[in-house]
Amino acid sequence: MPPKSFFQPVSGIDLPRFAGVPSFMRLPVLAPNDAEYADVEMGLIGVPWDAGTTNRPGPRHGPRQLRDYSTMIREINPVSGINPFALVNCADLGDVGANPADMMRAMDQISTFYKNLTEQGITPMTAGGDHLVTLPVLRGLAQDGPLGLIQFDSHTDLFDSYFNGSKFTHGTPFRRAIEEGLVDPKRFIQIGIRGTAYNTEDVEWGREQGVTIIRIEEFFERGIKDVMAQARDVLGDHPAYCTYDIDFIDPAYAPGTGTPEVGGPNSFQALQVVRELEGVNLVGCDLVEVSPPFDASGGTAWLGISVMFELMCVLAKAMDQRR
Repeated sequence: MPPKSFFQPVSGIDLPRFAGVPSFMRLPVLAPNDAEYADVEMGLIGVPWDAGTTNRPGPRHGPRQLRDYSTMIREINPVSGINPFALVNCADLGDVGANPADMMRAMDQISTFYKNLTEQGITPMTAGGDHLVTLPVLRGLAQDGPLGLIQFDSHTDLFDSYFNGSKFTHGTPFRRAIEEGLVDPKRFIQIGIRGTAYNTEDVEWGREQGVTIIRIEEFFERGIKDVMAQARDVLGDHPAYCTYDIDFIDPAYAPGTGTPEVGGPNSFQALQVVRELEGVNLVGCDLVEVSPPFDASGGTAWLGISVMFELMCVLAKAMDQRR
């Protein structure tokens, strides 16, 4: 039998990259009732929902802008040599229709969508949405027990509540994920934490549970290679998820986000940390908190989709190694 033919992006050599209907990486857009849906191994998904935002909204518009800018991405990673579209069968699976007016209903819709993906053996690469999106995604994926987690972020998102008892915001998802048994806190590492604070309750609680928290000062003092070697040790060989908040990156390079924090990595370092994930047993990734209203130039979305491509490369490599 000839080798299986995977879906391929439309080449800019055949059709200008500014032409055609935008999809993630110029891949076909498939729905569950399409015959080809059963062939998909990695699904690229948008979750245009930001009901967990506590200050400046806008990430609900992120997936659409990321799709548009993704038409600039080519197939091959020049550093790793990985072509994710040749390793696994990738397709754009559209957006999750999360209810913008009912938070609990929306989270149920998101988790059901991802549970169905898990049952069909599809590995997700997600574009948010605010960071609360990751909680229902994890609910859908952690069917066989808690996952390891690596989080690139300037905030821990480990608070218990906001506004006198609100348990579900983009500042609380990983507290809930640990409490719900979706994430193993001893295989959970956060990198890039910084910024002013109201208190230290989030960090103290996280460390009490066993979460490894790397502040930005330590990140720069030790260097990427050393910190990411520790990250790989923390995650081990077990299934792990990667969540990447665009505000991990310094706002000089990624201003289009709701809660920017100065003093972060530059755009090259933003790509380097992802490349150091090669070898991790990844079962899914997301990129969240791209907020187009705060960057009319689109530079944040371009950097965001470039990070997404890097995530796709390490995710595809992990999937291929599990065959």
